[in-house]
Amino acid sequence: MSLKAFHLIFVTLLTALSFGCAVWAFQSGSVLWGTVGVAAGIFVVVYGIYFLRKLKSVSYL
Repeated sequence: MSLKAFHLIFVTLLTALSFGCAVWAFQSGSVLWGTVGVAAGIFVVVYGIYFLRKLKSVSYL
């Protein structure tokens, strides 16, 4: 598994975890942790886009 494929899987799982924790926090009434979860999810998505653009020429294998 290449670094690019690992990062794609990692970013996908981390994005789902961040937004999932944000939803859980908002449902529990914690606005602060919900906001932190949303901010973390957005940061991970931005990082994933940056990483994929940086390694555009590298294959997934």
